[in-house]
Amino acid sequence: MTNNTNRGVDAARTVGLLTLVPAILQLGFGACVVGPPDGVLAGAASVDITPLQWPLPMIGSFRYRPAESAHDPLHARAIALRSGDSTVAIAVVDSCYIPRETVDRAKQRVAEDTGLDASRILVSATHTHSAPPSAPGAGLRGLEGQPDLKSETAYVERLVEGIATAIADSLSRLEPAEVGWATTALPDEVFNRRWFMKEGSVPPDPFGGTTDKVRMNPGFENPGLVRPAGPVDSEVAVLSIRSATGRPIALLTNYSLHYVGGVPAGQVSADYFGEFARLIEDRIGQDDGFVAILSNGTSADVNNLNFAQSRARREPFEQIRLVASKLADVVTEACKDLEHQRQVDVAMEESEVQLARRKPPPEILDRSLRLLADPPADSTVRQRVYAQRAVDLHRGPGSVSVVLQAIRIGPVGIAALPFETFTETGLAIKQLSPLKPTFTISLANGAEGYLPTPEQHEVGGYETWLGTSRVEPQSSVRIQSELLALLGRVSSGGAR
Repeated sequence: MTNNTNRGVDAARTVGLLTLVPAILQLGFGACVVGPPDGVLAGAASVDITPLQWPLPMIGSFRYRPAESAHDPLHARAIALRSGDSTVAIAVVDSCYIPRETVDRAKQRVAEDTGLDASRILVSATHTHSAPPSAPGAGLRGLEGQPDLKSETAYVERLVEGIATAIADSLSRLEPAEVGWATTALPDEVFNRRWFMKEGSVPPDPFGGTTDKVRMNPGFENPGLVRPAGPVDSEVAVLSIRSATGRPIALLTNYSLHYVGGVPAGQVSADYFGEFARLIEDRIGQDDGFVAILSNGTSADVNNLNFAQSRARREPFEQIRLVASKLADVVTEACKDLEHQRQVDVAMEESEVQLARRKPPPEILDRSLRLLADPPADSTVRQRVYAQRAVDLHRGPGSVSVVLQAIRIGPVGIAALPFETFTETGLAIKQLSPLKPTFTISLANGAEGYLPTPEQHEVGGYETWLGTSRVEPQSSVRIQSELLALLGRVSSGGAR
């Protein structure tokens, strides 16, 4: 474990934005804060975003899965930090993914009600696979079943308000604070889920192609296994925030694990992200104001299943509890001797990068149109979903603009990008960043699909399929370069 200190509620809200922000507007942004101007200020908040109307579909699979209740609550959790005239807010939401239009609506509401510019806000999804859609009909095109778009629309409104309220609440609670940081590791719960397979043991892709050399989630002790197709990142980053008097305010943790799963059927859940937050809040929090947050790193090709060995079957939610408890243990240990700094600078930079959309070649487009027009009796849901995705890409725009962000908190760097990102990219950013430690937050400020490296595109597999990965194969190189440039700018003090 490294501990760097050289420089540096769960609250189911009954008060909405309209009742929260008038005092902020009346006093002026930040005017309610009392304390010396030369130190860091911090605030945190958590808002319950569990659905109120049922049933709702859950996204994150290739089948229609209606949920009738919640196994555990979903939250939007936020922290705000201010140093001098620089203010940033980070929100992490219990959702599979949040498209940019939904994120932008929440940011705009915060900007209008508090005065904080939208470019100073980071909003990311945890990537729980047992959450409702974050846009009406999101992720369900081509699936069987009859989604209730009215209920989904109502939930998206609840989601937007929950995110905006959590951020505004955290801003309203700014107080003199101090920050500590550390890195530790949990290596025994991350495994690369993509495997090179023996010739003939990889099934065709949804378009009938047979060029994949890699298979995702090939099954335990599959005789065709050769070796994992990539590395893992076992690092756990911890950012501890407490008041100037030592009262815990928030703990932001980052770990590169896709999700865990094993949620009871028909129920939404925050997965291990929510269970970890609950455990940490029980262990560290001294009052209802403490907020524990687990953000997702670069885990597009990582899960907690070691396919080279068998594993006993688990009861529903059992594996989630096991993984969350292990992570909570290493984080608790890392925090024992953590030193905190009062004089901590905060800086943030944002940019937009235009990326080309992938387009289906003529043979795939023709095949997809025919399959959708007259599906063969033996066609699968997966084939129909990917046929629809190919047609959508063909008819859609030729490019997409994505938001990238870099944040500096003392010597700590955070790089944010709106993709399910491969481990290689995260490791490269950590290694090359001028800030130590640096960690990445994926699925931030949008949801643009998978981001394989060019080398991973070459070997194929689920994460590289057209429709799973929607931007040009060189996109990870461009994004990595831009994020490192942003980290350089916040490192040099040129950022605001």
